[in-house]
Amino acid sequence: MNAVAMSRTALVTGPSSGIGLAFAHHLAAAGHDLVLVARNAERLASLATELRTAYGVEVEVLAADLGDRAELATVEARLADPARPVDLLVNNAGFGLKRKFLDNSMEEEQYLLDVLVTAVLRLTHAALGAMVARGSGSIVNVSSVAGYLPRGSYSAAKAYVTSLSEWADLTYRDQGVRVMALLPGFTRTEMHARMQVSQESAPAWMWLEPDRLVRDALDDLARGRRISVPSRRYKVLAAAAKYTPSGLQARFQGLGRR
Repeated sequence: MNAVAMSRTALVTGPSSGIGLAFAHHLAAAGHDLVLVARNAERLASLATELRTAYGVEVEVLAADLGDRAELATVEARLADPARPVDLLVNNAGFGLKRKFLDNSMEEEQYLLDVLVTAVLRLTHAALGAMVARGSGSIVNVSSVAGYLPRGSYSAAKAYVTSLSEWADLTYRDQGVRVMALLPGFTRTEMHARMQVSQESAPAWMWLEPDRLVRDALDDLARGRRISVPSRRYKVLAAAAKYTPSGLQARFQGLGRR
């Protein structure tokens, strides 16, 4: 039985739209009960009702700002609760900053780090502890192919997530726990709209659809892959990035930011 089929309850962060929403629908359709985590309680409640009605699954909601350490702690506690095991954690919550590093305040950059790195670290730690104790479980950390490129603090954060995920899978796989990093490229979600970035800022062929992306990611998890890069075009781009001089890569920093 594969890792996804074994899961009974999945906790998804950032499920209100885009990739997180696609994960919520795919997992509910497969019969998984859900724990949904996001800041907007009203939007979460509406989504929970929709998923319960459509798929007949149990849906728990946790309204929490993952950039707030106290609110993050409530999600950590939920993951660590041995009486209510979470079999699959999807660390998806995230956002980006449109402006260059020095044009952002230190508070904006710190909040980015808190959500993209600290929250992923702490939630992965909480989930791993419970999963290793049970001898089973899976974690999907949504990173980005941007982690292979010099594109500011966002890329640095995603490089951390990818590295952490690879290490964790290598370390804990033989104890029954899988960890996979999902590395999408430009994806049609609300993230770019919130950044006030036009989807015309990158060529049309570079944009991925969340539904297909998530379906392929769950297939990769079931196959035991440590890294999931959706679509052939991004697999080629990710491979090429490893051998492209950073100076040349830096010329394309504005791609997807206008």
